[in-house]
Amino acid sequence: MVRFFKRFWLEFKEYIVLVLLIIISLVLLSQNQSSGVKKVRTLAFGTFATFTSVFNDLFMTSSIRKENEKLRQTNAELMLQISRLREYGIVGEELKGLLALKDTSGYPLIPATIVSKSLSKAQGTVILNTGSLNGVEPGMPVITHQGLVGIINSTSENFSIVRTLQNVDLKLTVKSERTREHAIMKWNGETLVLVNIPKTYKIQKGDRIVTSEISSIVPLPIPVGVAGELGNLETGIFNEMKVIPFVDFSMTEYVFVLGIVHSKQIQELEMNFFNR
Repeated sequence: MVRFFKRFWLEFKEYIVLVLLIIISLVLLSQNQSSGVKKVRTLAFGTFATFTSVFNDLFMTSSIRKENEKLRQTNAELMLQISRLREYGIVGEELKGLLALKDTSGYPLIPATIVSKSLSKAQGTVILNTGSLNGVEPGMPVITHQGLVGIINSTSENFSIVRTLQNVDLKLTVKSERTREHAIMKWNGETLVLVNIPKTYKIQKGDRIVTSEISSIVPLPIPVGVAGELGNLETGIFNEMKVIPFVDFSMTEYVFVLGIVHSKQIQELEMNFFNR
């Protein structure tokens, strides 16, 4: 043990003496009340305080930066959660409407989700994630709780292609719910219109338009839209009338396939008659 202390003293005696002298100097400075010593002491403590403040600011800035990063991350996560909750709310409202429709309908309804949409203005089509294995057949109407979306055009085992009302190849017999007057409705590439309306008809702007029971494609009253402005007022003996659809095709995601279908021969005859 003695050898260890002796060796330690021989190797570090200069440092030990320096530390002792510094301690003694600091003690003497603290006890000395002369003006010169006070100035030195004040300057030393001021310099120490300045350096301490600078280092504290540096460490505080780094800490604040990290806290800001965490807060920004938390805000981003909250934004995503709020966005998802809003989406769930919108989907929930749509699904509640569909459930209410299913509860009040006496017809078989096959639930489906739109998995793809056509962007063509003239050939509006959507693809559903349900097909012949679920009982879906060509000619069946596709609806939401708001009204008619379109007609099943073709099916595979698990998917179906739907011609929406915004498809120039789909023409339906409809009627005014108020006046009971029938007309042919089609998509002209820009809007839904009732075509070849006799000028003696009493259909007015704001009348509800529904599918007609005399149609072999959709032979029951399903809401389609509201009658809009009249056209061709000054030429010929027929008018055209715009129809504002109830269903927002760009926003629709969940639908029902109405499980009714009529003779394909009758449907083809009607479709060929409309296409002439």
